[in-house]
Amino acid sequence: MTAFSNLLACFVRTMRDCRWYPAGATASVLPMRSRYLLLIAALFGSTLVAPAYALPSTVKSIDAPWVYFYADSSAGKQIAKEAIPRTFSVDKALVKSSFKVDFTNTPAIYQPAVNEAVDVWSQNFTSQVAVKIKVLWERQSNPGILASAAPGKFHNNFKNIPDNDLWYASALADAIAGEDIEPTVPEITIRINSSNAPLLYLGIDGKCPSNKYDLVSMILHEMGHGLGFLSNADYDELYGYGSIQQPTPYDAYAQLPDGRRLMDLDSPSLELGKALTQPLVWSGANAIRANNGIKPPLYAPSTYEGGSSISHLDEATFANSPRDAVMTPNLKYGEVFHLPGPLLIAMFEDLMAKPPAGIPFGIPSVPRNVKALVSDKAAIVSFDPPINQRTAQISSYIIKVNQTGVEKTVTTSPAIISGLTNGSAYSFTVRAKNAVGISVEATTNAVIPQGSWRKTYLDATADGKHLAIATYGGKPVVAYSDTQRGTLKLATWSGKKWLIKTIDGDGTSGGRTNNSVAGSISACTNKVGKTEYLNLYYGDLTNKDLRRASFNGKKWSFEVIDGNGPVVQNYKEVDRVRTASDVSVSNACAITSAGEQVFYRDESQGILLGAVRDGKNWRYEIIDGDSEFKNRTMGDVAFHMKAITVGKSVNLFYDSVLSVNNVDKTVQRGEIR
Repeated sequence: MTAFSNLLACFVRTMRDCRWYPAGATASVLPMRSRYLLLIAALFGSTLVAPAYALPSTVKSIDAPWVYFYADSSAGKQIAKEAIPRTFSVDKALVKSSFKVDFTNTPAIYQPAVNEAVDVWSQNFTSQVAVKIKVLWERQSNPGILASAAPGKFHNNFKNIPDNDLWYASALADAIAGEDIEPTVPEITIRINSSNAPLLYLGIDGKCPSNKYDLVSMILHEMGHGLGFLSNADYDELYGYGSIQQPTPYDAYAQLPDGRRLMDLDSPSLELGKALTQPLVWSGANAIRANNGIKPPLYAPSTYEGGSSISHLDEATFANSPRDAVMTPNLKYGEVFHLPGPLLIAMFEDLMAKPPAGIPFGIPSVPRNVKALVSDKAAIVSFDPPINQRTAQISSYIIKVNQTGVEKTVTTSPAIISGLTNGSAYSFTVRAKNAVGISVEATTNAVIPQGSWRKTYLDATADGKHLAIATYGGKPVVAYSDTQRGTLKLATWSGKKWLIKTIDGDGTSGGRTNNSVAGSISACTNKVGKTEYLNLYYGDLTNKDLRRASFNGKKWSFEVIDGNGPVVQNYKEVDRVRTASDVSVSNACAITSAGEQVFYRDESQGILLGAVRDGKNWRYEIIDGDSEFKNRTMGDVAFHMKAITVGKSVNLFYDSVLSVNNVDKTVQRGEIR
């Protein structure tokens, strides 16, 4: 664990559904838009965005949501096909792309209709990269769901990307980059609800009966979503917050009545939540041209429908269109469309291009968290964007050296300000600029540049991912982890060099363990009589226990504090005993005149526990995460923590997450407690 100033915050992941709903479906048949919390920790003060994993080519990737198509029992129009699509094996002249379909468990009787829709898209979607599709045949909980689809991933920072602020569906990203960014992942996954098998029309002639749903039309629609026709917006139904943490090009073209882009609203915010339940239109030039000069309305009902809202064309406007009903949210009995239609093709042309810049609304607010760090004949100035960064459409930042008046314009943080004199004090102001004006300045702390520190290695063989610092016997000591070896090490400064010793994780003598102990560490010292003790607290990553190693100046002793109980003790039980929960994730120790204490997270239940040393035994208590009474919380707590002793009092700081964003893994509501 690093210094507390770099410690406290949380990123959170939830599961989100994007569904294609049946027209006229009532609330009773719509699936719950529930959220399931999965909490992960990150650094305090960092931008709340989903942790994107990096591929070898430096492309960033995140998971994409599902979009669902729902059935409507009312009758729909049969839209005649302009031409019967031919397979590209017959007429390669028409082919603009190729698709590889993995039918997995889909029965053979349904495959011709799927192939028919695939052939249509092969003649209308342009890409040099084969699009991999996985088709699943499975029962879904809501019979109103006809089918669902999701892109394999959203990608960013890939070759030829039109706008690096946006996240592109796999197939779009591959087409733009001209290469398969992630060869092992299908670009599209489609799930057909097997519960509706008797209601599906399997023919490819477009003559769907008035009591059936046309499977070709269903797959044509779902492929549109899989190729990139979807928003990455999320809506908190309890509090009304909206969020778009990683906007797609679809979100860049979704526009409010006042001309602002949906993606430019502050996220998360109530304003964005309101926008998700009010009229929205598509602002792409190609689609407007295809829609007779009118901005196509998007589906944005006043009651947000997760998986349907935003990611479709407006039902009321296009449901009866002879050509452009493909991407409306509902499919009627007998409704047939076997061509994408000019509007959908035009919208994909927009999605492949760089969206126009948003409209700046107002002057930027003041930059936040400005600070200056020392460098050699230079300073490093860092800052966070203003709170209204999206609505203000900030173009640059102006950094001024207060002592000389020299200014430097940058677009990102941090910025290196060179040409300074070592030994002289400098401070800086930072202003944000957009097309409307320039913000009020924010002033950094003063720094004095100085010669660079000489780098030395405390231990060149260990990663030190987790560490704790203390003073023992008047000497600095650093306890740290060695992940590769799974050990806990201690470095002691002799006055001339660091003396390295492995404390635990490499043997079983004297109460040690062979299990990996390269996790969270805290260190505290105390004195009993004339004997000074160095106490290290750390997790056994195999048995999921909390361990303690104590040094009295002559030898080490080892014990398990908690985690080796017979059963997981329910958080509702007041009288606490040893538990079998995973207690290896995080901990913080404290020493007062009253004795030795350690606090730690119960990963199995998301609560904060404590243990007080009572002679040779330990007394246990529950600190937080179990109740909403007496200012406690039911939030998921204590991924990170720090204990500070002031006199006889112990102050414990820890994180708590109350609600989260779906899919993109960010906190929407949380606390530092």
